[in-house]
Parts: sequence; structure tokens; C-alpha cells
Amino acid sequence: MAVDYTVIVVYLAGMLAMGWWGMRRAKSKSEFLVAGRRLGPAMYSGTMAAIVLGGASTIGGVGLGYKYGLSGAWMVFTIGLGLLALSVFFSARIARLKVYTVSEMLDLRYGGRAGVISGVVMWAYTLMLAVTSTIAYATIFDVLFDMNRTLAIVLGGSIVVAYSTLGGMWSITLTDMVQFVVKTIGVLLLLLPIAVVKAGGFSGMKAKLPTSYFDPLGIGGETIFTYVLIYTFGMLIGQDIWQRVFTARDDRTAKWGGTASGTYCLVYAVAGSVIGTAAKVLYPKLSSPDDAFATIVKDELPIGVRGLVLAAALAAVMSTSSGALIACATVANNDIWSRLRGLVRSGDEEHDEVKGNRVFILIMGLGVIGTAIALNNVVEALTVAYNLLVGGLLVPILGGLLWKRGTVQGALAAVIVGGLAVIGLMAGYGILANEPVYYGLLASLAAYLVVSLATKPTDERVLAVWRDRLAGKSPELPSEPVPAHQ
Repeated sequence: MAVDYTVIVVYLAGMLAMGWWGMRRAKSKSEFLVAGRRLGPAMYSGTMAAIVLGGASTIGGVGLGYKYGLSGAWMVFTIGLGLLALSVFFSARIARLKVYTVSEMLDLRYGGRAGVISGVVMWAYTLMLAVTSTIAYATIFDVLFDMNRTLAIVLGGSIVVAYSTLGGMWSITLTDMVQFVVKTIGVLLLLLPIAVVKAGGFSGMKAKLPTSYFDPLGIGGETIFTYVLIYTFGMLIGQDIWQRVFTARDDRTAKWGGTASGTYCLVYAVAGSVIGTAAKVLYPKLSSPDDAFATIVKDELPIGVRGLVLAAALAAVMSTSSGALIACATVANNDIWSRLRGLVRSGDEEHDEVKGNRVFILIMGLGVIGTAIALNNVVEALTVAYNLLVGGLLVPILGGLLWKRGTVQGALAAVIVGGLAVIGLMAGYGILANEPVYYGLLASLAAYLVVSLATKPTDERVLAVWRDRLAGKSPELPSEPVPAHQ
């Protein structure tokens, strides 16, 4: 294992070195949070693919393939569909807004302070996304070093917190590009063909497994529909995804770079399910489907290659973890703390925004590591996060982009009613049930429509500012939102 250890150690050292390099570039708020809004197509598409394809997409995607066969690709496939929809229909408009958070977009569109409440919901989502990614370090380091769970989480989490705190989005962008390359080589070019060959090729797999393993819809229509609601729509509105859109240097980059990333996700989804299916042939009685990835890597790959593929899994986890961490810190600082601080400090008080955001990444990172150590059920935590995100924020965000008649009161009602409905329904039906996100989304939509139609239309001056921003005419968000009514 000495060669494998060397590969991993060099990889981790490289991540820290890029954090140090990124620190030298991140001299302003724009540079620190959105890489100066100047990423070109190649870097943009690579980093976008890296953030959406995390540990759940890699380890979890292979696990679903082990359990269901080729239809196990649907979870990651719907993530790719969501990224394609975001890129084709919305990314150009989002990039032109020149904001830093989803909540700032809501304030700009509705002309009122919808941001604090939506910020709290978005913060909870990004926090749990970072936590679930951080927990995955335990699986990887256990395979590598037979390491204690807590120590594995602390080690992996500390490296991500270190390079994210040092250089912000520049460090994360550079590390994500490396992680994208490592994932492509490790999973698509090495593990996939080796796993298929070891399992006897597709003909061998078909001979040894039930026909349901090769049914594209074998996982079930209701499950696929739920994946679309949670993951496809979740891709449209998540702060971690939008913050990457904000890094694009122009509309074309956001649209076509994101389209390339979404297409890559579709390929990655199929690859994960095929690897999992091969693992089912090789190891038919694993105690947990999620053990399939680590088992096939540990037992079937040659020395050196094994280290690279495990580095690919580590890359997948780190890219999602770092993206969720900076999103969580950005929301906590810009949408929650800065607004509350604005109530108690003088308007002309100067402060170091880069330093402030760096401090928040450090604080949120320590909180994520601590929560990851204490938390056991990853699936439930991630389900709660996505249910709140989709049930509470999907309607006011898409409504703001698509429906002129939507008002700030309607947006607030949608967030509150949808969020409370999801929480109440999860308590009644169970966290992993499908009904909470179904009915919560309907409740949010009803509240948005009824309250918006029952209240005064958004002030035309607010909409004029919104239209100008969508047209790319205004470079920065005003420090105060335009009031809805005067």
C-alpha cells in the first residue's frame, strides 16, 4: 500500500498548496466569493461538474447500481438533468444579476426583505450538504488507513477548511479542476473498464444477474419522480450551484460551460451504475450497497491505480464539501449576519469583507466537522436539507424569474408555508417519505399564488431595476434593496 499512500499524500498536499496560491489572488470580496466573475469555459465547466458530483454521486451512485442495476443511475442522472436545465434556461440571466447569493436575488426581484428568511432556509441546506460530504471522509480513510471515524472526519474536513479559508473561491476553483481531472481518470477511464472486465463483460453480468438489473426503469417510477423533484429542481436553486454560476465571465460561458458539465454528469451517472452492477457480480453478499465502491477498489485494482481511484473518490467528496462550505459561509455572513449587524451598527462603519468571509468559512467549517462527528444518519440529514430547499424556496425563486405578478408578500408566504408544511409532513409521514416534498411544494405554490394576487403588485421601479440587472446594465447590487412601496 506504500505506493497508494504516496499518491494520496501527494494529492492532499497539492490541495493545501493550491489553497496557499489562491490566498494570493483573493484580494477583494468578488475575488474571494466568486473568483472575480472571470472563469472561462474550460475551468467553469470542470469546476461545475466537480461540485455537483460528490461523494453521494460517486460512492452512493455505485451503491445504487449494486442494489438496482443500471436503473441506479437515475439519482445522478437527475442531477445532470437539473444542471442542463439551469444552464440552458436560467444561467445567463443569473450570471447577469451580479449578486453573491440567492437571497440577494430575491431582494432585488421583490424589492423587499425576503432575504433573511430565505437565507436561513438556504443556510440549513448548505450546512447539511457540507456535513454529509464531510462524513464520507470516514469511509475513504477507513479503506486507506483503517482510520478511526472521528479522526478521518477531522483530517479530511480540516484540509478542506484550510484551503477554502485561505483562498476562498479561487482556491476551491483550482482544487476542483484537479479533482475533476482525477475523477475523470480514476472513475471513468480506470475503474469502469476494469470493473466490467473483472465481472466478465456485459454478457457475463447479464448471465449472472436478474433481468431487472438491466431494466432502465427498474428502480421504480415513483422513485424517479421523487429524484426529479428533489435533485433536478434542487440544482435550479441551490446556493452552492448558483455561486458557481456567478463565477462565469459571460453569458455564453455560463450557458455552454454548464451544458457541458450537465452532459458529463449523465455519463458519470451511467458509469456509476455499471460499476455497481459489476460489483454485484463480484461480491453478491455485501452487508451494505454503499460498501461496493470501496470493496471493488480495494480488492480488484492494482497498486498505484488503487491509490488514484481512491484519490478520485476523495476528490469527489472534497469538491462538494468545499463548494457547500463556501456557500454556507457566504449565506451566513451576507444574508444573515450582515443584515442583523446592519440593525445595530452605523451605516458608514468600514469592515474588511475578505477577512470577514474568511472568518465565517473557518467558523462554519469547524461547525460542519463537529456536526459530522455527532451525526450518524447521512441519508436523513440530506433528505431534510433537500426537502426544505425545494419545498421552501423553489416556488419564490422560479416565480420571481418567470412571473411578473409575484410579490414580496407572496414570496415570504411561499417560503414560510412550504417550509413549515415540509417539516410537519416529515414529522407525520417520516423523514424518508415522498409525501413531504410533494405536498410541501404544492402548499408553497398555493401560498405564493394566492398571496401575490391578494397584495399590491410589485412597484414598477423595482421591476425596472430588476429588468436592467437582467440585461446586464448594473454592475453591482445596491447596498439597500429598492422599497416595494413608498
